[in-house]
Amino acid sequence: MQQLISVIGSKGGTGKTSISHMLCHGLGLLGRHSISILTDIEREPLSRVGRHYITLDGRSPEKLDKILEKLKNMPDWLGVIDGGGNRPDMDRYLYELGGLVILPFRDSQEDMRTVLRDLDRYPNALGIPSQWPTNSWQQMAAERTLDEVMQTYRPRLLDPVYSVSSSKLLLQTEAPSHLPNMLNNVSRSLARQVLDRLGLPYTPDGDDSGITN
Repeated sequence: MQQLISVIGSKGGTGKTSISHMLCHGLGLLGRHSISILTDIEREPLSRVGRHYITLDGRSPEKLDKILEKLKNMPDWLGVIDGGGNRPDMDRYLYELGGLVILPFRDSQEDMRTVLRDLDRYPNALGIPSQWPTNSWQQMAAERTLDEVMQTYRPRLLDPVYSVSSSKLLLQTEAPSHLPNMLNNVSRSLARQVLDRLGLPYTPDGDDSGITN
């Protein structure tokens, strides 16, 4: 399923859920329709209210299969799966579905060691630095650590998604109708990277006119 984007990874706490929702938000701002698919059994479904994308509950195998089957008949839509952490069997299943697979990791030696194993385990997946520091000194230190630990994997890394405190607004049950420009800009940047990797077009700033509840 080429229009499927799976956000997975062995380690919890790397920002998979935030990345999933920021990506969907950015896709909506660039004029692309997307569905955020929850499979993390530790989380509760979020409302569609105020969002530029659809949210669906795929926490059971039956619900997920139904969503994926419907997505096959919606070629202009993208599905973004929040895979959850510490579920290797689920990660393998989502990886084998096809499409683009993203492995978030944070600025820590532990996260980088874990994502290295995942990159070896899933050779077509891409890593993405998540919740990356915005302070210039901290950025320099993070980049040095990347060079030390992951230098040979650099071609498989997307640009960092910088830490934005307002990203938590997307994880509220109902998202605010107006979100801070910083969050919008970071979300657009993430979505552009993904669309470029998929070879899909986008408008500089789209709307959600095609989204229905």
